[in-house]
Amino acid sequence: MSLFSGPAKPAVPEGLRVYAVGDVHGRVDLLDDLHARIAADLARRPADRVQLVYLGDYVDRGSDSPAVIDRLLAPPPRGWQRICLGGNHEDMMLKALADPEGEGPLWLMNGGLATVRAYMDEAGEPMGGDPVDGVARLRAVLPAEHRRFLSGLRDTHRVGGYLFVHAGLRPGVPLEEQDPKEMRWIRRPFLNSDADFGAFVVHGHTITARPEARRNRLGIDTGAFDSGILTAVALERTTRRFLATDGATGFYS
Repeated sequence: MSLFSGPAKPAVPEGLRVYAVGDVHGRVDLLDDLHARIAADLARRPADRVQLVYLGDYVDRGSDSPAVIDRLLAPPPRGWQRICLGGNHEDMMLKALADPEGEGPLWLMNGGLATVRAYMDEAGEPMGGDPVDGVARLRAVLPAEHRRFLSGLRDTHRVGGYLFVHAGLRPGVPLEEQDPKEMRWIRRPFLNSDADFGAFVVHGHTITARPEARRNRLGIDTGAFDSGILTAVALERTTRRFLATDGATGFYS
């Protein structure tokens, strides 16, 4: 049975392959592994044009958020286009950097402490006993190019019949009127909806053990920071294939 059961299959333009990558959360080891799997997949099945779309949540929880951002800032292989979307964890991090006392505690409770420690270790700075003070001091050691990266992340990316977003969309609201905050944070109203969003939505943000497909959306956050499984979906014409760091693959028409 097709994973897509709506009135029409979404499609990617001829000659293009899109690899969408789920939430990394500081696991640079898994990101490197998945990149190698994508490269091997392309060697087996060459494509004229390639887009890598990352769905956000690069930082927090895992131990090496700085290295994840370094990977995403590095030039992609020749002929590949890289598109990085922003997630709610990048949102929390930026707010905490702007207001450590007010926003820092929320970020720290949601995995930000691992990110602060990683940057402090990289800079050779002691963490200290006050995590909120660590957030304030992070502003001095955070590389300028990392801050520009975090501040410049996109909310959505659209290709053919697909729309990529971190968390989801508000049902009944036209795309051009969607709230950027909700696109990085929304859960239940989006997940429980069978509405037509005007495009088939590929998202992360909500963890499932395996990619979760519905008639109007596909979730690919497989909880990499905890499960060790980082997942990507390869989209080409009307087909979808999955690649994951546990070696699991799947092909769906």
